[in-house]
Formats: sequence, C-alpha cells, structure tokens
Amino acid sequence: MTEIVLGAMLFGTRINEQESFALLDRFVERGGRWIDTANNYAFWLHPSGLGGHSEQVIGRWLAARPGMRDRVRISTKVGAEPTDPARGLDAMEGLSAPVIRSALIGSLRRLGTDHVDMYWAHVEDRSVPLAETVGAFSDLAAEGLTARLGASNTPAWRVEQARALSDNKWTALQLRHSYLQPRPGAALESWSHRQVFPETLDYARTCGLDLWTYSPLINGAYGRADRPLEEAYAHPGTERRLAALTATADELGATQNQVVLAWLLGGDPAVLPIVGASTPERLDEVLAARDLKLDPEQRRRLDEAN
Repeated sequence: MTEIVLGAMLFGTRINEQESFALLDRFVERGGRWIDTANNYAFWLHPSGLGGHSEQVIGRWLAARPGMRDRVRISTKVGAEPTDPARGLDAMEGLSAPVIRSALIGSLRRLGTDHVDMYWAHVEDRSVPLAETVGAFSDLAAEGLTARLGASNTPAWRVEQARALSDNKWTALQLRHSYLQPRPGAALESWSHRQVFPETLDYARTCGLDLWTYSPLINGAYGRADRPLEEAYAHPGTERRLAALTATADELGATQNQVVLAWLLGGDPAVLPIVGASTPERLDEVLAARDLKLDPEQRRRLDEAN
C-alpha cells in the first residue's frame, strides 16, 4: 500500500489546535494512517524555546476521538530536544540510554498513549557508544513501548552498524529527499538535515528498510513563487528537472506537488513521504497523489532529466 505520512511538526505552534484537529480529522477520513512528530517540535517557534507542543496537540486530539488510537500509527523521535533553549540545536539532548528512556516516557505522557508505533533516533550522537544507544532502544521495544525502531539523519553505514548490534531490529531510515536535488556537497540551510543519495536508495532496497523522506515538497517550492529554492539547488540540473516536471504535470492534469509525490511513491524503492499541510484543501491535494500513476515513459523522462 502506498502511504503518505502526515507531518505534524507545526501543530501547536504555527498551526493552532483547532486547525490541527481539522487536519488530523481530514487525514483519517481520507484513509491516512501514519502521523509523524518528535519530542522537540517545534521548539524554534515557541517562546519557551522547548518542544513537545506537537505531541500535546496529537494527544488531546486522540483523547477527544474515542477509538482513534486504534486507527492511526504514531511516529515520534528523540535526540534533538534542546537542553538549553538559548542554544537550540547546539545543545541537543543526544542519545544516551537515560535520555532515550526518559524522552519516550515524556512523549507517551504527552500523546496520551501506552506505546508508539515507531520510535526514531532523530539525529546521530557519536558522543555516546553506539551499543548504549542501540541497547536502550532495543529495551524499549522489548517492553512493548514501541513497535518499531528507526534512524533519522544518520549515515547508512552507521545504521547498518546499529542493525548489526540489534539483530536487525532497526527497520526504517528517515532522510531528506525530493525530486529536485541539491548540488553534490552543497550545504543545506538546515545543517542538521541529511540527504538521500543513490547509494542510500540501494541500501534501503537491498536491506529491505522502509525509507521515509521529509521535505519532499521542499517547503512549498514546487509551483509557488513566494517559496524560492535555497541556494544549494542553483544548478543546471534543477532547470532540466523542473522542465520535465512541468511537462509531466501538464500532461496528467496534476499539480507539480502531486507528480513529485507520485514519483516518490512509485519509485524503487518506494518511499513514505512525510508531508505537512496548513489547510484541509492543501492536504486533499497531496493525498490525491496516492492515486496518480506515472507510466514508464513519464518516469523515464523524469528520471533522466539530470
């Protein structure tokens, strides 16, 4: 089944509670299942400089919708909540065993549930022995506090080391990915983001990992003049890919956003794009991409526009 994941990063900050509830309701009505959040969302938008607001909104929504917890799957993360609000991501909590356990207990309290369906290492932390990090996650899975384990913003080789230490209990990888690609080696504006590369796709395909991708629509850059691409995308390949994307969207009578999502969903490996939306109408647009199919010629044209 092709899956689009609802990104809840801005719930409780830029998107207020009433608006968040409307988006969550529409997502489930349209057959959505996975909701992705983190214990640090969205600290940079809140006066306190601390996160947890997205989880709180999701928890209140679940409490107000009896039986809803059985219909959705919750994904949350640990590792990037600031320990000092004034320093933000320069003072991330990290991935020590005590932090991993206490953070999940806090997430479960805010979410109002006894388990999550996916628990991610939000960022890698090389200051802590990998065996300690992996052991802490494995213990939580053994206790039934999380159904699955994943690694976000972590190099593939490091994920494979973690899998070896956990008997392959880590089953998902989450990275930044979209149809347009930044210049090789170019710095992204968000220094904590890690990009999918061709070898990442090969790794996920070969090892059977689920690949989740964030920022698949590059903050609204497809088709919105008020959301320009960041400098890392300034290269001739972007122009060629945008031309192929525009032609394909016109041919299908679809939006560029929908074609990008269809390209991701139908790729090899297929990915689970994490998509945020500020209105139910925008959510309807992106969810419609699940039914959009690219024929082999359209996919070839998109793939070869480099």
